[in-house]
Amino acid sequence: MKQRRVSKKKVTIFILTLIFILGTITGGIYLLSKGNNENDPIKIENVDTIKGYDYILRSNATKYYKSLFKQLKDVLEADDIDEEKYAELVAKLFVADFFNLDNKISKNDVGGVQYIYKDYRDLFIKDATINPDTAIYRSVKSNVYGERKQELPIVTKVGVVKGEREDFIYGDIIFEKAYMINFDVEYEKDLGYQTSGIIIIIKNDKKLEIVEFDESSLN
Repeated sequence: MKQRRVSKKKVTIFILTLIFILGTITGGIYLLSKGNNENDPIKIENVDTIKGYDYILRSNATKYYKSLFKQLKDVLEADDIDEEKYAELVAKLFVADFFNLDNKISKNDVGGVQYIYKDYRDLFIKDATINPDTAIYRSVKSNVYGERKQELPIVTKVGVVKGEREDFIYGDIIFEKAYMINFDVEYEKDLGYQTSGIIIIIKNDKKLEIVEFDESSLN
């Protein structure tokens, strides 16, 4: 049988075509992998806790909030807890987290909830997300994949002034000598959000918790 000779030119074309196909496949896989990485959901982790109080610091907290959390941890881990300082820091931490919308993932990612009295939390979250008169989180767009372009407030400083301590009634419960605290909040940019108000803090077992939060002032 007569054997056929394979042209060197044809072999060269075949090899170049194969290289091109393999390069295209490899490039496609790389681009697909790169695209998937860019679209991965933002990962938020707990980076610190205060034992015995269940306070949690999340990785997306602002630098200012982290500094306040460190102060709270120092106060609560001391041999003798300064309750006045504790109340002041709870108020500051709550305001710094609640009004800082820029780092929130969605309208349901309500800040400051861990400082709210447990029986008040459901109503508080509803007021923050649903009630048209108070729901500042209602307009927060999703940022699950880090693509949000919305301009949202960033808290830079919180000031507090403690008023006289008074008994406070919540439902059928009387909390003695609750802390009445005026606060004011400063932002990186004025976007028209609340700048002052009042917080009432009660002692629930060993924890200090916010039982009322309002835009009005003690003065």
